[in-house]
Amino acid sequence: MIWSISWKNVWRSRVRSLVVIVAVTLGLFGGIFAAALMQGMTKSRVNEAIKYEVSHIQLHNPEFLENMDMLCAITDVQNKIKQIEALEEVEAVSSRIKQSIMVKTSATGKGVNILGINPEKEKLVGSIYKAIYDSSQVCDKLGIKDAEKIKEFVKDSCGSYFESNKKNQVVIGEELANKLKVKVRSKIILNLQNVDGELISGAFRIAGIFRTSNSKFENSNIFVKYSDLSKLTGFDNNRAHEIAIKLKDGYKAAPVAEKLKKMYPDLNIMIWKEIQPDLGMMTDWMSMMLYVFMIIILLALTFGIINTMLMVVLERVHEIGMLMAIGMNKIRIFGMIMLETVFLSITGGVIGMIISYFIINIFASRGINLQLFSKGLEAIGYQSIMYPSLNFDFYIIITILVIITGILASIYPAIKALKLNPAEAIRME
Repeated sequence: MIWSISWKNVWRSRVRSLVVIVAVTLGLFGGIFAAALMQGMTKSRVNEAIKYEVSHIQLHNPEFLENMDMLCAITDVQNKIKQIEALEEVEAVSSRIKQSIMVKTSATGKGVNILGINPEKEKLVGSIYKAIYDSSQVCDKLGIKDAEKIKEFVKDSCGSYFESNKKNQVVIGEELANKLKVKVRSKIILNLQNVDGELISGAFRIAGIFRTSNSKFENSNIFVKYSDLSKLTGFDNNRAHEIAIKLKDGYKAAPVAEKLKKMYPDLNIMIWKEIQPDLGMMTDWMSMMLYVFMIIILLALTFGIINTMLMVVLERVHEIGMLMAIGMNKIRIFGMIMLETVFLSITGGVIGMIISYFIINIFASRGINLQLFSKGLEAIGYQSIMYPSLNFDFYIIITILVIITGILASIYPAIKALKLNPAEAIRME
């Protein structure tokens, strides 16, 4: 009975109740959408980093991480790769040679990291090959025949991902290509160190230019074939500086890393959060901050609800006095006011969450274009198109928080009502 009475009381003053409900709806919608946008940005950044930059897990010789010494490598690589590929959680494995070098052109030079890779193996671990497209192939796929359109595509060409029959090919980032003032098929000189510690040079031709959402990564990494780099430096084909692992389920990175540590106790094994600690900190911090953000919004709404319920209590002093006089105990009075407050909060909260759910789903598929800020976003590794994302668990927790908000907001008005003297309250109009 007290439930139905409380629900009817909510609608005794429709305008006032609707104002509170709309306030809660808008407050929750704004908070949830902002949370979805922040979480979507974080997920997108992590996915981009894993796909293009770090993979799920990496193995190194511990001494290599200290100074990137050419000789501090992982030995018996082929056997280790077979053992790692045998693990059921592993999708693909690739070995790499890695070194800090100087790349030069006729215009300028720059220090970068060079990665010697097996192109076919690397395709299974990373997605750099997807960040390069051949203009002629794009035209064929799209069925473009217009000469002017083809000309525009060719002008924008970024080459191809390593042609198997050619030697000394290199793939570089677009940001680095602009800095070096080179394009596809341009020749660049690599100054690096061989296994004897001698400085050597090699001429390489640009096969492709990759584009990612991280301009810093584009500017500091280049890729060549493992075979070309090992031949140039005298590096053993059964050694590597880095083994990159892609998992079937990225959430299992930590337990798989623990398993690998037992298999190879002499190697340094790191998951993506340890390789890029800023990303790890950002994901953990963001998960916590989303709830802090929503709690702040709900606290602000709480004061508005308290004010409304105080007005309700003061307007119904005579009525509450009558209920007390005919025997309604204080617990029921408290429960009635608390339920009214909770109903107000939940009604606004549910509407806000439903609207948020549909709006977020619309933008999750279409994306929010922030092309105007693309340069700034790419400088810190974010895409210019944002896709809001929110786990269903978040809605469950928000529902609980809305109920708690209603309960907290009802305490002071209910206490105010309980302090009324029935005899005096009845005489009040």
